[in-house]
Amino acid sequence: MSKNVLDFEKPIAELESKLEEMRKFADNLYIDAEIKNIEDKVVNLKESIYKNLTRWQRVQLARHPERPYTLDYIYLMTENFLELHGDRYFKDDKSIVGGFATIDEYKVMIIGHQKGRDTKSNVYRNFGMPNPEGYRKALRLMKLAEKFNKPIITMIDTPGAFPGIEAEERGQAEAIARNLFEMSKLKVPVLVIIIGEGASGGALGIGVGDRILMLENCWYSVISPESCSSILWRSWEYKEQAAEALKLTSADLLEQKLIDRIVPEPLGGAHKDHQTMALTLRNVIKEELSELIKIKPEKLFENRLEKFGKMGKWID
Repeated sequence: MSKNVLDFEKPIAELESKLEEMRKFADNLYIDAEIKNIEDKVVNLKESIYKNLTRWQRVQLARHPERPYTLDYIYLMTENFLELHGDRYFKDDKSIVGGFATIDEYKVMIIGHQKGRDTKSNVYRNFGMPNPEGYRKALRLMKLAEKFNKPIITMIDTPGAFPGIEAEERGQAEAIARNLFEMSKLKVPVLVIIIGEGASGGALGIGVGDRILMLENCWYSVISPESCSSILWRSWEYKEQAAEALKLTSADLLEQKLIDRIVPEPLGGAHKDHQTMALTLRNVIKEELSELIKIKPEKLFENRLEKFGKMGKWID
């Protein structure tokens, strides 16, 4: 059994393990019939489990270490990717990647958070937590896309902006706030896609757009369930209750009109089939861009102000 199997996936993993053992003796007619029976059970069990996940279980799926990250999608969905580096102020933040690429007839700028697969690469990518220079690099690339009239695609997958003192010294809050301000005024279409975790200002720093999409098994919230639990209950033990209270899943956010569309994932999650997930997302992106490029620049600005102005409720 894989070490990356989540607790609620263990019954499926056990059945699949039994299935693999039986396939070694597939010449026997009785065994063949039993294999077919177990295959049906696996499919039914997957549908039963993955269609009835709790909010905390979806948070776990969003964090799965085998889930595709920004660069995975870029290499699977696009051609001619040219990565660009540096913020021209301090250094190149490896937790945010970006550059020009093509998706069929569309030439776009793709920018996103990037995590690592192991300890070494996670340290290199700072666990997907950008410093101020990461947000300044993202803004530089957005302005470059605007200069050449190319649509922008951002991919959100971060546990939050880096909270270290050095990040604060270099203006973390200002960098994020500047991005919110500048992104709202961009004269080219901006398509935002949450592909994993979307935590707090770390996500919002590249999260202002004309259309906000969210993969099925992701979360997007002002705070993580663990941090919420530690504040309200002084313990991380109540993270499941916190996840329920935060209503942070794609279905919750679509209902609250904080996102515009849910992108379906393969059964079991995006990590089960990178190719299928990338193909689905590629088709969705092309569909969204075909509509966005028809909108005039001044109208894009007006629509963004209206869109974000409607979010939230004030209760006196």
